[in-house]
Amino acid sequence: MGLLTNLRDSISRVSDRLFTDSEPKRIGIYGPPNAGKTTLANRIARDWTGDAVGPESHIPHETRRARRKEGVEIERNGRKVTIDIVDTPGVTTKVDYKEFLDHEMEKDDAVRRSREATEGVAEAMHWLREDVDGVIYVLDSTTDPFTQVNTMLIGIIESQDLPVLILANKTDLPESNVQRVANAFPQHETIPLSALEGENMDEVYDKIAEYFG
Repeated sequence: MGLLTNLRDSISRVSDRLFTDSEPKRIGIYGPPNAGKTTLANRIARDWTGDAVGPESHIPHETRRARRKEGVEIERNGRKVTIDIVDTPGVTTKVDYKEFLDHEMEKDDAVRRSREATEGVAEAMHWLREDVDGVIYVLDSTTDPFTQVNTMLIGIIESQDLPVLILANKTDLPESNVQRVANAFPQHETIPLSALEGENMDEVYDKIAEYFG
């Protein structure tokens, strides 16, 4: 009986590893529109897989459907983590078609885009409540982070007991104020970076391995 028990325990341990450690963590990249979420997602994907996740644009709500890049394996300081990146649409309380008109867009296209963006916000919220194992929260460090949307989303993430890594993006711009981001959410560590320029990505990868590994 002892031999059978030991064999059964060994099989159980192997099965546990196969069905837990080997499963990629679904990491949602969240934040307001134009914070640099897709730029970051593309930076991570290109650095570790050579592929991009989706197109980048200065126009708000370029990402209107969640995009997923699976099996991104990151190895840092002897720690390895495999993640599925979920690049989500920017979350906002209101999408006004008029903001697209400022980018020389025809009214019909602007209305369509605003409708798609609104649907994208709902999809992002669904992913947050149902389908992610952790969150990378990207904020534009040149703007005030203490908004209703950011406070609400951080609150939801905390209520879901999800690990969250806050990134203060766009540090390459002179108006950047990382301390303002850190002060807005002092309960969480804030990491500065420029996803566009690739500045401080080594620390970002260290933290991804630490938080989600």
